[in-house]
Amino acid sequence: MAGSMAGSMARAALRRAAIGRRLPRPPALGGRAAAAGWSGPAAGGAVQYCAELVRKRDYEGFLCSLLLPVESRTSAFALRAFNVELAQIKDSITQKTTGLMRMQFWRDAVEDIYSDNPPHQPVATELWRAVKRHNLTKRWFMKIIDEREKNLDDRAYRNIQELETYAENTQSALLYLTLETLGVRDIHADHAASHIGKAQGIVTCLRATPYHCTRQKVFLPMDICMLHGVSQEDFIRGKQEKNVRDVIYDIASQAHIHLEHARSFSKKVPVKAYPAFFCTVALDDYLHNMRKVDFNIFHPSLQKKSTLLPLYLYIRSWKKTY
Repeated sequence: MAGSMAGSMARAALRRAAIGRRLPRPPALGGRAAAAGWSGPAAGGAVQYCAELVRKRDYEGFLCSLLLPVESRTSAFALRAFNVELAQIKDSITQKTTGLMRMQFWRDAVEDIYSDNPPHQPVATELWRAVKRHNLTKRWFMKIIDEREKNLDDRAYRNIQELETYAENTQSALLYLTLETLGVRDIHADHAASHIGKAQGIVTCLRATPYHCTRQKVFLPMDICMLHGVSQEDFIRGKQEKNVRDVIYDIASQAHIHLEHARSFSKKVPVKAYPAFFCTVALDDYLHNMRKVDFNIFHPSLQKKSTLLPLYLYIRSWKKTY
């Protein structure tokens, strides 16, 4: 009960901190986008569509976005909605060909966005606005699409470095774009984003493991599994022996190392960049909870939403640290 009340109070505090949670209406569309049918009110609908998609599919990212400055928030929702759209492709297809077609849609959409001709799709419309507002770098969008396309193959990562590469080209690239919405273009901030994105990718892989196992799939790095003599079948059967937990410990430790490295030079990172890195709160929370259950990836407590996460986020934002 106490945790629930604290969570409710923290969510209310987040709403107060996120001044203007009723997202500001973007500037009126012009040119080909307007001709395609997006008027002012419809564009407002696109803003709400992105925010709602992120709230439903990336709740932690939604909370983090609420803590961004108001001039960056709608753009952050668009970026995260774009990420959600791409992430959903793999789980929603039965044939790789279909996934390739959907990835190509987004590749073409980004090209059209940078040609001032966004497709008649709410996320693409808001991305176009974000690009216009913040002069976002095109190659980060393309890296995310290319890497997620490669990942359509249902196979485990060969080693931890392959997982880190995937994380760098997806999660880190998303953070680079978020930094640009904050007006931050700084080598130290980018360095921190690189390590935090890798930690995010590793933790995401761990968190998704029980779900993937129910579908008879395991994507954990094969080199670490082989090191401890663990097979994919061991995970699919939900085994909890020490060698299985040792695999999880090694992978989780790599995420922790990246977080510590990102923080080791925090004094060189502009304070203006810190809001982009509040995702570390959720990563810390998950890794802490994993230690409490001795790295049993299948423990039910790890599948529950953290009711205190809004409070932890609010405290971190108040302290202005990452």
